[in-house]
Amino acid sequence: MTLVQLRHLIELANSGSFSLAAGRLFLTQPALSRSIAALQEELGQPLFDRVGRKIELTAFGRSTVQGARELLEAAQGLVKNAVRGSQGETGQVRMGLGSGAGAMLMTPLLLHMAQHHPKAHIDLARGSTELLVRALRERQLDVLVIDLRSLKPASDLNVLQVGELPGAFMCRKGHPLSKKKQVSLEMVRSYPVASTPLSDEVARVLIDRYGPEAHPEQLMTLRCEEISSLLDVARTSDAVVVAVRAVAPDLHELRMHPPLSATARFGWVTLKNRSVPPLCGKLQSLVLSLLAP
Repeated sequence: MTLVQLRHLIELANSGSFSLAAGRLFLTQPALSRSIAALQEELGQPLFDRVGRKIELTAFGRSTVQGARELLEAAQGLVKNAVRGSQGETGQVRMGLGSGAGAMLMTPLLLHMAQHHPKAHIDLARGSTELLVRALRERQLDVLVIDLRSLKPASDLNVLQVGELPGAFMCRKGHPLSKKKQVSLEMVRSYPVASTPLSDEVARVLIDRYGPEAHPEQLMTLRCEEISSLLDVARTSDAVVVAVRAVAPDLHELRMHPPLSATARFGWVTLKNRSVPPLCGKLQSLVLSLLAP
C-alpha cells in the first residue's frame, strides 16, 4: 500500500467514476483500475460496489477512505514540519552550557526562542565541561558552549571559537577593596575568594602573575560549578569572585597589581560526522553576537 494508492482511492470516492477520477489524476483508466484492484487485493475486501454504470463505496470502503484521508493529512503534516524544521522554525535543540557561558547566555537564549521560535524546543543543561562533553558523546546533547581552556583536545570534536572575554577579580560596590587604587593578591586573600573550577591554563596565569599563593587550590575558599550562586554571594558579602567580567556588570572590578590579563575563550562544540538540528545555525549566530567583545 502506498500514499499514491490512497490518493487514487480518495479521488475515486469523491468523483464516483473511474473515468472522471482518472482524468483528474492524469492517469489512464486501466492504470487507475489496476491501482484500486491491487489495493482491494491487499486489504482483502471490496472497496466499491457496482450499481449499474455507477460505483459506490462499500461500508468497508467508507471507513477505509476516512482512514486514507487521515493518513494523507498526517503525511502532509510531516512534510510541512520537515520544511519548517529545515528553516529552523520547529524542532528541538539540546544545548549544554558551561558555568560562564550559562551565566551570560541562558536568559538571552530562552528569550530569543520564546520571541522568534515559539514552536521550537530548546533544552539547556548546565554542568562541568567533563560532564557536558560526556553527554555530547552519548548523544544526550547536540551542541555545547563552554570555556575552551577547560576542554581537552579530541579528534571526535568540532570546535569553533565564538568569543574571548577578559576575566577579573570582582567585589560588591562599597567593598573595602573597591576604594583602593591598587589591589595586591595579599589584600584579596584577606577575604573569601570564590570561583568556579578553573582550568590548568588559568591556574598557570594566576601563578605567573601573583606567585605560588595564587594557585586555585590555595587561593579559592569558595568553589562551585554554578557561577550565579557565587555572584550572589559576592553581591551580599565581602567575598571576592574571580570570573569573566561580563557575567556581572553590576560588580566592581578590582584594580589588581599586576593586572590579571586572563581571558575565557568560549567555543561552540559539536561531534564530528553528526548532523545538528537546523535551528543550531541561528542559535550559533546569536551566541556569536552575545559573546562579541
